Amino acid sequence: MKHYDYLIVGAGLFGAVIAERMTAAGKHCLIVDRRDHIAGNVYSEQIEGIHVHRYGPHIFHTNEHRVWDYVNRFASFNGFKLGTIANYKGEVYSLPFNMYTFNRMWGVITPEEAAARIECQRRAAGITEPKNLEEQAISLVGTDIYEKLVKGYTEKQWGRACKNLPAFIIKRLPVRFTYDNNYFNALYQGIPVEGYTKMVEHMLQGVEIRLGVDYLKHKQELDALAEKVVYTGPIDAYFEYCFGPLEYRLVRFETETLDTANYQGNAIVNYTDKETPFTRIIEHKWFQFGKDDRGNDLPRTVISREYSSEWRQGDEPYYPVNDERNGRLYAKYKELAEAAGNVVFGGRLAEYKYYDMDQVIAAALNAAQTMV
Repeated sequence: MKHYDYLIVGAGLFGAVIAERMTAAGKHCLIVDRRDHIAGNVYSEQIEGIHVHRYGPHIFHTNEHRVWDYVNRFASFNGFKLGTIANYKGEVYSLPFNMYTFNRMWGVITPEEAAARIECQRRAAGITEPKNLEEQAISLVGTDIYEKLVKGYTEKQWGRACKNLPAFIIKRLPVRFTYDNNYFNALYQGIPVEGYTKMVEHMLQGVEIRLGVDYLKHKQELDALAEKVVYTGPIDAYFEYCFGPLEYRLVRFETETLDTANYQGNAIVNYTDKETPFTRIIEHKWFQFGKDDRGNDLPRTVISREYSSEWRQGDEPYYPVNDERNGRLYAKYKELAEAAGNVVFGGRLAEYKYYDMDQVIAAALNAAQTMV
């Protein structure tokens, strides 16, 4: 006799949305997660009165009214908008790429001047149809910006030469011929006032949760508890790596509390030279307080240095390496997933796909509609 309608593997955003929607529909759900906390990679914890993003910065942004209305049922948002700083050997530039960046790099004032400079450098590089990330980046922002602000950072992040990375990766980065530092430029933006963990906790009210449970080690007995499984873990692990492991990038953080009210004056500073071993420094209080004087009311601050490295089996997978080889490998696993009629595969790891938070929630809401 089954005890639950749904066994949901993973208490991150995809699993939490499914659990909330199914519970609202009168279904009985059990969530298991091998970590000791809910909320997956958006988990935040309080240190020195500051919401610290343990697995890296997460800024909610969306243009979808449906998604925004949904998350606001579980949290109030603070309206934070991200403006990133790039530090290249002590030279500071605005990100995303915009007129402030072009002015700092070349001294140009007008969008026409900036576009002309980029076009001149693109032609000098002999690029007509970009075939890789390097060529795509030069086409978008020119050789100078590519060399200072893209190349070193990207190669640290992905552990591969830019010439060996697909062009579409750089297309996610905004390029604007306006004086606009708003990174996402989405209609709705912000961070939960009480933190992401509290938001997910509100979503999971009334849902049974078992933490510290490794589903894949107890798959048979856990599957026997429910009519259907929703799986959000790595798809290759589910099928016991039968075609070989997919590749990911590993991210680790060195977090410390400092006896200063303001370390860097911004939530995120990217270090874009190849010599600096970390990719960026995150100062968590500025997600919570913006960049006004309220943050200085707290006498201490918390920073995290972020390092990227190659993933090995047993490590926590972060970013899928979406190159041609891994795309072919994932297609094989996807065929197996589609044939597994009693299991729903969803989320970043189960779909081997880079998802923004709003995209994960939208995908989960769509999946939930088909499950009721």
